[in-house]
Amino acid sequence: MYKTLIISFFTLLATTVWAQSTIDSLKQALPKAEGELKVKTLNELFRAYQESDPVTALGYTREALNLASEIGDKKGMAASYNNLGVSYRQQGAIDKALEYYINSLKIYESLDNKEGIATLKNNISTIYSIKKDYGLAVNYLEQSYALFIQLGDKMKIVGSMNNLGNLNSELQLYEKAMRYYSEAYQLSQQAGVAYADPVNNLGNIYFRQGNYQKAVEFYLKALEIQKEGNDRLGTLNTLTNIGAAYTKAKQPKPALQYLTEAQALAEELQAYSYLPNILRSHADILYQQGKAKDAYETILRYDSLREKMYGEESTKNIAQMELVLNFSEKEKELQVLQKEDQIKTLQLRNSRLFIVMVILGGLIVLGGANLYYMSNKKKLV
Repeated sequence: MYKTLIISFFTLLATTVWAQSTIDSLKQALPKAEGELKVKTLNELFRAYQESDPVTALGYTREALNLASEIGDKKGMAASYNNLGVSYRQQGAIDKALEYYINSLKIYESLDNKEGIATLKNNISTIYSIKKDYGLAVNYLEQSYALFIQLGDKMKIVGSMNNLGNLNSELQLYEKAMRYYSEAYQLSQQAGVAYADPVNNLGNIYFRQGNYQKAVEFYLKALEIQKEGNDRLGTLNTLTNIGAAYTKAKQPKPALQYLTEAQALAEELQAYSYLPNILRSHADILYQQGKAKDAYETILRYDSLREKMYGEESTKNIAQMELVLNFSEKEKELQVLQKEDQIKTLQLRNSRLFIVMVILGGLIVLGGANLYYMSNKKKLV
């Protein structure tokens, strides 16, 4: 069962408010953009693609970071580090995500950018919540919430309310959590934005309380909002939750239907952090069907994948999603190196020619001196 965490306010509701025409407009503007404007455009493309195509999104923000670092665009670097944190968090490499978030936070603090500081403290809070370090999670989230109240940003206040609900849910303060979720959803409606996360999380409360029928009702409502907004990662999250709820309710047929759809989508989006929970539900279904051996083998796969996903090595081995991007980047680097090699070869040839000319010149001078000496010697004789 997955609770929905607001992992980045730069990506909050991106796909629900960014029409395809906006994406096309950004892509058309990109070739003409230069400097900080190009960095901003690349990061906006990350926002536009994050929920529907995280691999493409990652490529844009990595390019943004490279350019921002090259031209000294600190704000662009901070936004790119945050976006990389979002990508790594989604893949389950939470230690690497935390590293990027902290890098981003330091830059925003140096710029005294309150919105950026609030965003990153929120994102860092989610990481500590996942790590079950609730003291630090609450500390960062309260600071973030206070800053968003100060800034008066309604949708970011909604995100903080949602995360406050998540923390209270983790602490089993369900009544308080439900109040935060309900307030978050109502505030998002007042802002005229269809927002699925609090609805999904209300379903999670009922799931924890064992009311699986009520949980499914909220999940299906959230799923409808996510599919309408083409929020594919949100859809994956909710499909996983629905499958888990039907599994607990001992209804294997609909459970397998949703879990199969969730697994296919997780692999397509390379959102591997969802796979352990999908496998866990599959194991439960197999056990319910009396297939104890298959259930045991699936649990072993679950344990192995979860350890790989959340262990120390996860931050080093996440690169599967980046391999395609690295390949194209290495090709570019090779082209640059080839050009540099051509220049060096030409310089070497010029150096050799210069050395030969110097030697020849020296021989000529030496020969002339010798001829002069011999001529004077004859005169003296």
